[in-house]
Amino acid sequence: MEGWRYVFGFRPIRSLIMLLSFICLVGVPFSVLMPVFATDILGGGPNTLGLLMTAVGSGALAGALWLASRRSVVGLGRVIMISTVIFSSGLVLFSFSRVLWMSLVALAITGWGMMVTMASSNTVIQTIVDEEKRGRVMSFYTMAFLGTAPFGSLFAGSLSARFGAPHTVLLSGLLCFGAAIWFSQELPAIRRVVRPIYIRMGILPEVATGLQTASNLMVPPEE
Repeated sequence: MEGWRYVFGFRPIRSLIMLLSFICLVGVPFSVLMPVFATDILGGGPNTLGLLMTAVGSGALAGALWLASRRSVVGLGRVIMISTVIFSSGLVLFSFSRVLWMSLVALAITGWGMMVTMASSNTVIQTIVDEEKRGRVMSFYTMAFLGTAPFGSLFAGSLSARFGAPHTVLLSGLLCFGAAIWFSQELPAIRRVVRPIYIRMGILPEVATGLQTASNLMVPPEE
């Protein structure tokens, strides 16, 4: 209960957990529909399915390498919002594709956005969480990341059987785009809360240095 109160009482972590839960529920389960796209939509077989999965993995690898090249956690809130938009755009493009090369491009974009969103959210949470709450918060993160996906897969499979795989993926992309818009509205409030934490941790050195200089100027010089 203490972990629950901390997670849902601390706006930055609450917003990130909610975003992850929603994306994993409605967006990530697109992967369970891959065999349908490989056979029924693209007219291929196991080789086509392998290429589609490779495109997702390649995009995710590129996203991980790009994220690893960043030197600071500063600005990751905006990155999460943009990568969610990219993820949803990839899903929408994939839903309309009927040729293999376009599907591969769309899935590479999707993989990039998915990886950057997940890893960036994890990085921000790990940075700002209190040490004594870290284990409990990461339990909620794991629940949001892995616990919602099976329900999303069931949801995606049910919709696909009723409306078709392309329409299901299109709906997933549109819902994820709506989640990105919601998170963009949360960003200003998140920044107001996170900025003092970054200053205290020295992640914003120019601000921390400025505060230290101002503090030194207020201290009378020794004779």
